[in-house]
Amino acid sequence: MKTIVIYNSKTGFTKRYAEWIAKAAGAECLPLSDAKKKDLSPYEAIIFGSWACAGGTSKIGWFKQNAGRWPDKKLIAFCVGASPAENPEASVALKQNFSDAERKKIKAFYCPGGFNYEKMSAPSRLMMKMFRKSLDAKKEKTEAESVMIQMISSSYDISDEKYIEPILQYLLE
Repeated sequence: MKTIVIYNSKTGFTKRYAEWIAKAAGAECLPLSDAKKKDLSPYEAIIFGSWACAGGTSKIGWFKQNAGRWPDKKLIAFCVGASPAENPEASVALKQNFSDAERKKIKAFYCPGGFNYEKMSAPSRLMMKMFRKSLDAKKEKTEAESVMIQMISSSYDISDEKYIEPILQYLLE
């Protein structure tokens, strides 16, 4: 199946997953900026990946807007976030990215990535610092908030190639 993996990556985690998927599937792999200029009609499957942002997926609108132009293609989206794969909030947030009609055509997956403060822009680092301080300032923190403070206090990487397996399995169905 002729496949292309298109990605939008900010700090490298999504790019890493896109490259893993492309290598395993024998697919072409392009950043979104290049894919926007490319004719995608020859592909039988289009996989789009991007990073989680405030409960959404960055640039998912581009993929959803174009999905209607690809009625005969297998469409897959994956979102890379800082939460572990077991976090139920990750799947809830992923589901919110798509309407019921879109979910019938687009299969979505979540892949845990991490935080890389060294590759974040200054405004993003400042925003995360302010968010962390606001959580720290809460007098009665939930267990989830305490875990979040610990997780976002420094860079970390929880990405793993094993998380592409469900994507590859669906691609082959």
